[in-house]
Order: sequence, then C-alpha cells, then structure tokens
Amino acid sequence: MAGVKSVTIDGESIYLFNSALYVFESSKGCSLELDMIVSEVVLRRYKDNESHIIEIELEDNRVISSFMFLKIVPGRLPHLNLFCDLEDPDEYPGLLKVHENDLEFPDIEQGITLEEIRKVEMPNEKVTLKLTLPIDQVEWLKEQKTKELNALFREWLGEHLKK
Repeated sequence: MAGVKSVTIDGESIYLFNSALYVFESSKGCSLELDMIVSEVVLRRYKDNESHIIEIELEDNRVISSFMFLKIVPGRLPHLNLFCDLEDPDEYPGLLKVHENDLEFPDIEQGITLEEIRKVEMPNEKVTLKLTLPIDQVEWLKEQKTKELNALFREWLGEHLKK
C-alpha cells in the first residue's frame, strides 16, 4: 500500500497525523478516497467548502492532483475524508482497494489522541463571560485592549490550571 508523504489543500500544505489513501469500490462505481487525521484548526478551516484542489505526494514520490469533495467524518478525532470519482480502478497501482462490503476500513485514529494533536496546533475559541465585579474593576477592564486581556487571561488560566 502506498503511503501518503504530504497533502496540500487549495495550495496550502497541511500537517497530517495519519492518513489512508485507497480506491473505494461500490455498486455505484469507484472513487479515490483520502482519509486524514488533522488538527481541529485545519478541520475548521476547510469544513465549510465542499470541494477543493488536492495534491497528494506519495512516499514513492508519485504525485496525485485532483479536484476532490470533502466530507467530515464523525469520531473522537478531527477526521477529513476527501474523495473523487474514478473511471478506472487500476489507474492508481499500488493503492489499497476497499470494497463497500468489506468489514474493515483503514483505522487511522489508532494510537493518536486529541491531546497529542493539540500539542501541535491548539485551536482558539472566543468566549463571552458575564461577571459581576466592582465598578472600578469593570472600568479598568473596559480601558484595556482585547489583545492585552487575552494575554492576561491566558496567563492566569495557565497558572491556575497547573495547580
């Protein structure tokens, strides 16, 4: 089975934690499919667009360039599935072939944790807090810039979580 060395989506190289490239055979035809474990940041960046220009470099130095459709795969890890129709299933020799009736598909989540993914790329989330504070503290908070408050809360929470 040919391993994936690197992937670019719409010209942007992405970090892969694990992947599987295979030919999927069903009663409706064949498709080239790429399953990838990526960071939550990458998942959020691409989830709203249903199609992308994909370039896949294989470990044997072959390069596959294709217009592919995107599907989010539910699970415990951020998982993207990219696919495109194939006319000829033998067009890509050396790739794993998976039939729709097969009981097992490549398990790319095995051995990877969300904590390991977040060590590589931690997503940021906006949060809104409703607090009751003395007026002098409220006035001080209003005078601060968002960037400074973000840094202050990050530092405070980081220290607090270590305890």
